[in-house]
Amino acid sequence: MTQSKPSEAYFHLHLVSDATGETLINVGRAASAQYANVLPIEHVYPLVRSMKQLERVLSEVESNPGIVLFTLVDKDIRARLRQRCEELGLPHLSVMAPVVRLFQSYLGGEPTPRVGGQHALDASYFKRIDALNFTVMHDDGHLTDDLEHADVVLLGVSRTSKTPTSIYLANRGIKAANIPLVPNVPLPPNIEKLKKPLVVGLVASPERIVEIRQNRLLGLNAVDTGSSTYTDREAVSEELAFSRRLCARNGWPLIDVTRRSIEETAANILSLYSDHRRRSIAET
Repeated sequence: MTQSKPSEAYFHLHLVSDATGETLINVGRAASAQYANVLPIEHVYPLVRSMKQLERVLSEVESNPGIVLFTLVDKDIRARLRQRCEELGLPHLSVMAPVVRLFQSYLGGEPTPRVGGQHALDASYFKRIDALNFTVMHDDGHLTDDLEHADVVLLGVSRTSKTPTSIYLANRGIKAANIPLVPNVPLPPNIEKLKKPLVVGLVASPERIVEIRQNRLLGLNAVDTGSSTYTDREAVSEELAFSRRLCARNGWPLIDVTRRSIEETAANILSLYSDHRRRSIAET
């Protein structure tokens, strides 16, 4: 069979895993993002651990030809999937295989395959759960008395993505608290005396903040009478200017999130946190 070509609008992307499929989803979406004019239709098949399960997957693949990505530990299941994809003329790739070969060439010896090994209940897993619990409890200015126990404290005016960034960091094992900067509302008295946490300010352009706030009001079916400073550009500009002055006065790094995704913002914070920890260790 000749290889199927995608339409101009979309293509089918089959993600076959013997674990949760998270690795494949992330890889598939990262690659798909490079093609802005073609959208993937994702077919995710997690926990495929038997030939019977695989045959059901192959039936779906045959009905909706497209790219097949997989992470399968069992050699027989993997071989069967490859064989059928070749018969159908479909592009297919074991996503982990090139990485494992690279590790093997450097480390030597044979790897010990483990289905879902990255999801083992090890210390790092419980660290992430602990960080997530901490972050949820310290969201939006709650429980500010024990901010010294945080790894990172995020400051910013409303709609600077503090909460989603905090949750993303928690999933990386970082205890993150976030404090809203609200006009005429005093900051927690201990915020400028923190020693252990990295404090980071988040800002965006006034236009972007106003746009997000207006959309939020629409989503809540709220009416903007024009008398509120919440969506007033000059008032928003002053809020942001206060944020910048506060961070400059305390030497806190400032990140402009106007054109950054949550992932990009978090990556920047993680880099700053790594430097912060190194300096803290050097000073002790």
